[in-house]
Amino acid sequence: MPDVSVVVIVYNDADRLPTAVQSVLDQTLRDVEVVIVDDCSTDRSFEVAQRLAADHPGRVRAFQLPENSGAGGEPRNVGIEHTEGRYVMFLDSDDVLEVNACRNMLEAAEESGSDIVSGLCVRLHKDTRNQKRDEWYAWLYSTTRTLESVTELPDLFVWDTLSTNKCYRRDFLVENNLRFPKGMFYEDLMFIADAYLAARRITLIPNQVYFWHVYERAAVKSVTNRRHEMTNYTHRLEIHRRIDALLAERGLDELKLAKDVKFLKHDLVLHLRDLPFRDDSYRQEFSELSREYLASIAPEAYERVQPIQAICAYLLQQGDWENLIPAVDTLINRDKVSSPLTEHDGRIYWCDGHLDDTFGREILDVTDIGYHEKPVNQLFLRNQLTRFSASGKAVSLAGRITNPLGVIPPGARLKGQLEFSARRRSLQSFQFPVRELRHEGDTVHWEATADLTAKLRPLGIVDTIWDVRLRLDVDGVRTTTRLTVADTGLSEPLPVRPRLTRMVADHLAPHVSAKGHLAFRLVSEGRNAERVQELINRGVRGKPGTLAKTGFRKAKALRQKVTSGDNKLRAYHEVFCRLPIKKRTVVFESHLGKQYSDSPRALYEEMRRQGLEFEAIWSYAGSPQDFPKDVTLVRRWSLPYLKALAQAEFWVDNQSYPLKLTKRPETTYLQTWHGSALKNMGFDQPALKAQTRRQQEEQQRSLDRFDRFLVRSEHDVHTLAKAFRLQEKTLLRSGYPRNDALVHAREREAERGVRERGPLAAELGIPEDRTVLLYAPTFRKAGGRHGRFELPFDVERFADQFGDRYVLLVRSHYLNHVVLPPTVQGRVIDVSARHDVTPLLELADGLITDYSSVMFDYALLDRPLVFFTYDYDEYVHEGRGTYFDLLEHAPGPVVRTEDDFHETIKSFESQALEYAKSRREFVAKFGEYDRGDAARSIVDQFFAQWSR
Repeated sequence: MPDVSVVVIVYNDADRLPTAVQSVLDQTLRDVEVVIVDDCSTDRSFEVAQRLAADHPGRVRAFQLPENSGAGGEPRNVGIEHTEGRYVMFLDSDDVLEVNACRNMLEAAEESGSDIVSGLCVRLHKDTRNQKRDEWYAWLYSTTRTLESVTELPDLFVWDTLSTNKCYRRDFLVENNLRFPKGMFYEDLMFIADAYLAARRITLIPNQVYFWHVYERAAVKSVTNRRHEMTNYTHRLEIHRRIDALLAERGLDELKLAKDVKFLKHDLVLHLRDLPFRDDSYRQEFSELSREYLASIAPEAYERVQPIQAICAYLLQQGDWENLIPAVDTLINRDKVSSPLTEHDGRIYWCDGHLDDTFGREILDVTDIGYHEKPVNQLFLRNQLTRFSASGKAVSLAGRITNPLGVIPPGARLKGQLEFSARRRSLQSFQFPVRELRHEGDTVHWEATADLTAKLRPLGIVDTIWDVRLRLDVDGVRTTTRLTVADTGLSEPLPVRPRLTRMVADHLAPHVSAKGHLAFRLVSEGRNAERVQELINRGVRGKPGTLAKTGFRKAKALRQKVTSGDNKLRAYHEVFCRLPIKKRTVVFESHLGKQYSDSPRALYEEMRRQGLEFEAIWSYAGSPQDFPKDVTLVRRWSLPYLKALAQAEFWVDNQSYPLKLTKRPETTYLQTWHGSALKNMGFDQPALKAQTRRQQEEQQRSLDRFDRFLVRSEHDVHTLAKAFRLQEKTLLRSGYPRNDALVHAREREAERGVRERGPLAAELGIPEDRTVLLYAPTFRKAGGRHGRFELPFDVERFADQFGDRYVLLVRSHYLNHVVLPPTVQGRVIDVSARHDVTPLLELADGLITDYSSVMFDYALLDRPLVFFTYDYDEYVHEGRGTYFDLLEHAPGPVVRTEDDFHETIKSFESQALEYAKSRREFVAKFGEYDRGDAARSIVDQFFAQWSR
């Protein structure tokens, strides 16, 4: 009796069968047999199988079905009947086993006593140059673990539905009569569901066991990849129905819900992607098949998938093709806005139909995605091609651009340009004007003619694919669209004259890209086209072509290598740090380059105010917008950034320059930091305490770069300085430069006896009779359905109750993003995009926060504070801990619930006097060195000699 029997199934795959079988014969576990089952092939497959059996008697046996079964299930069933091993595995003729697969799985099975052992499957894309690989749901196989039931790990049941990366105890298969469905696609799903639920023990191992060979360019697609065939979808639904019945019989509702989620986000999506390219009869049949099955899916499943996935499933069930086909465009191109959207009762919906259906209204609500907050240049708009015709040497095109919520106003100045660009972006592009642009309801209609033959001159060979974009200017603001092809016929190829002669290609043929967009490819239609193409291919694959491609790849690899993280560090330390220090050069950075703000900004502006002569360099991450015009901007982690840091006389930042950059002795590092500490910091955090000694030493080296560290109170000395293990000589008891403005604002108010709001209130459109409240919470992990940070209170309820008295400014943490519904416009304003919080603090009549260090700054203004700590116990006791009890020291009311929060806001005016003493004590304890002269004193101390 062999240890393992491997069933290898084959159908018309004679050439690859020997490789699959050899991967079994080469196993490090020697006692392995091969059972080949041929599904009545019409090629030489069975002859090859018989020869392999003859060459390896006793190790290989071959069998053939009398007639073709139409799928992989029945050959595997026959194979199981003929196996003699204690354990059984399955292998397809175009795949291979990892050399230690049988040994690793057998040892795990014997040790654990499991019915099933499952290992890591690796997909190898064989027709890519480097055989791209991806691991099949690798998170399931991070470590060895044994399950007493698959219900302990629903993700295994839902996602790893392969039968081939597993080893089964043969007696387990026989005792439970486990067989594959006969003559049906997706037979793996049913078989493995049965097996998972029957298994008394399942072991997962982190070893690679199976190499799944993927041939994306194969002339004949595998049966499960022929999604244009309705049988494919019919079989998939039938398999899912059978699995659902199995789960219902056992009362496994949670597994059913998890499987429903997977169906909506994976199985259905695979077929929806093809719908725009299918005819009406196909769509109608698809809809009829889907409607009944979708009705069986739990409504909770829709809440656990991406909004566009839920929207597509709902519209499909409703048979709403007018809205579904555009929605599928967004499904394929995730950032695209393919619907004009609609607003009802202050909420934004994907479309204006189905809103009388409560469930549909919930599914179609896309308010939290934030489309309504984005300007036109931040939207990727659907551009539906409506006409395509060729006349002679030119192509005439027309289309309509979706105009969501009227983001392109009727009176806007519109200009358009069609751009044909080689897919290899380093090559050329050609532009053609759009001759007509006009509003048509909730779309913008356009027309253009492109004389491709006369103007577009490709090289040939290297630029065979050309993409088309329409660049639209709206009142001088540009947005770029792609031309979506759906239900629009494309014409015959147009003649073209490549620069490498017409032997290379003589026509441009329109086609649809993988994402549904219009593109063109160079083709040859001459009499000798096939012969010429063969010569070209031979040249490309021959010695000259190989040398050229090798040189290009080496240059590309060298470029990538030079710009890799390790080589950037090497360049910094071994090249840039050997350059001379540039006197009077300061590199500024705020919040990892994300903002022009905080104390670095205050110091920079004080230096400019004093007229000092110096070179200012600001780092930025993302967009350099809103940074000063009179400075040198360098992108964070770029080579110019590293060079600037290496040569700077001063570093000024409020968080941390990259940890692995060593500071030169000639450079002075002024660390302004960004707030006093309530939460445990540095080495007081449990996570840092748990690090290895080496990790802690690396962390300490980065902190030891600080030459001076600004503190605003002795509280900072006892918390931040201690947590960062800073020496006394490093501390600069100056206060924070960013808070000078707040101290001055309080002094002006006390001196004049009146508040001056300044221009910011008018800029934000705040009426003079409204009290301004600022809500500024600390960082939170995004947990909303749309991946956004969700406010802990109903912002619409707040606006309705207090909108006639207050304007609420919302400033989320710079690592969070919040979306406000249109209903609160003018009453609640999102100010998160503003770099600097200080002007907002000056403007606000009161602050609402939780644990953010902004509390320490705002207290300097001696205005009311409210602490909305809805998750206090979790944040303080289950998090990283705090230095003091906020409940004891808070200079304002601390509330936990939304109702208490509202009650506190109602009595807001009375808090100014009620908590006056608490605020003074709070400032004395936490802001004693904030005297309003921090920026001036630091500039005088370190930069005064730079006066002109």
